[in-house]
Amino acid sequence: MHDKVLALLGLAQRARFIASGNFQVEEAVAKRKAKLVLIAEDAAANTRDGLEKITYHYGIPVIIYGTKETLGHSIGKEDRSCVAVLDEGFAAKIRDLTVTQ
Repeated sequence: MHDKVLALLGLAQRARFIASGNFQVEEAVAKRKAKLVLIAEDAAANTRDGLEKITYHYGIPVIIYGTKETLGHSIGKEDRSCVAVLDEGFAAKIRDLTVTQ
């Protein structure tokens, strides 16, 4: 895995700073634990719309990144249409990496 963003997601998962899947991500956003939400490029339109509405409401940044397969694989799980980063340090580094790509 040469993608630094996906590698950071893997590290964050091992440090238990990731919520994955629609329900867990929405819960993390609503509880203001999410610092950043990544949505897969191939996520369903309803999934993307719903997550964009709730993250906008709570002021959580969103990045459209990777595919369901790559997001899931990076955290050692099955396909995931979205993941939330729960740590500000990891979230800041991922935001920096995605801005420069």
